[in-house]
Amino acid sequence: MTDDSTGFLYPFIEADEKDPQALLVDLASSARDKATISRDLQRSSLARMEGDIVAAGRAMGERFVAGGRLYTFGNGGSSTDAATLAGLFCNPPAGRPVAAWSLTDDQAVVTALGNDVGFELIFSRQIIAHSTPGDIAIALSTSGNSDDLLRGLGEARKRGLLTIGFAGYDGGQMQASDELDHCFTVDSQSIHRIQESHAMIGHRLWAVAQETMRELRAVRRATPPATQTPTREEVGR
Repeated sequence: MTDDSTGFLYPFIEADEKDPQALLVDLASSARDKATISRDLQRSSLARMEGDIVAAGRAMGERFVAGGRLYTFGNGGSSTDAATLAGLFCNPPAGRPVAAWSLTDDQAVVTALGNDVGFELIFSRQIIAHSTPGDIAIALSTSGNSDDLLRGLGEARKRGLLTIGFAGYDGGQMQASDELDHCFTVDSQSIHRIQESHAMIGHRLWAVAQETMRELRAVRRATPPATQTPTREEVGR
């Protein structure tokens, strides 16, 4: 018989607790402890990565101003994080929206590609179909070792996209790959804490990109029209 114990997650639940009030106290204490760990990890991760986050966010802002688009992707829980990140950019709480898509959102496309050509190609094939050299690809993975993500990033790099990876643990293959322009590795062994820090890093990237877009548009407004380089949207008109 398999041991389905959840003691490693919530030891007090498996301790045959009889007093409901004591159990509630233990649950509240556990929640506070996890919140403190998550807060401290987010702060330390942002502090450690700040220079690279600013560099990546500025590069993203420059591409957005030139008409670039963002593609995000991930597996499992990271696929929902990818969708949330794309939503932040295309429907922001403040600032200017930009073109952003999560490559996991279209179930018909994902399942068709998985069935017809192989699951490992579900993101690289979409990058081939949709992207242009001025775009951005962000892949999210707690392990950094997902083959479909690495193939997607490799295809994106080959096509001239800015490539960014979010990873955890020791960064896995993402951290070691030459296909990424930036890799943000959260130093934790907990999937939950890694994903919470990924969300904070994504929000910081968005903030830097928005600030960069504001600066570049201000410069463009102050520049005489004859000396401006047209954006991709302007060229297509």
